Amino acid sequence: MGVDAVLYRQVRAGPVRRRPSYVSTEVVADPQDVLLDLLKRVRGGGRTPLLDRVDPLGELVVDVEGVPQLLAELRCLAEVARAPAEVDQVRRLALLARRCLSSRDAEIRFEGD
Repeated sequence: MGVDAVLYRQVRAGPVRRRPSYVSTEVVADPQDVLLDLLKRVRGGGRTPLLDRVDPLGELVVDVEGVPQLLAELRCLAEVARAPAEVDQVRRLALLARRCLSSRDAEIRFEGD
């Protein structure tokens, strides 16, 4: 029951549609619960208020304005990452966040099972 991080890009709404829709473009999967284990180690310490809201059964949306905070909090995860899989997961999440920053019409969703 991991939490996947998914980069979504906005699909422009046509004249008929009022709300934009989003399409997933990249996924950082968490099949081994690596992210969840890291989040448990930092949760409640006051340094990761955004990541503290990740729900293993729900969804947390981080829009492009929230990505700088996400990147700062990922540095906190990197500090507690021990195993190579943990270090790799944090690195992949940071790359995803940087890709989100490069586009004003993107967002990251942390999607639980």
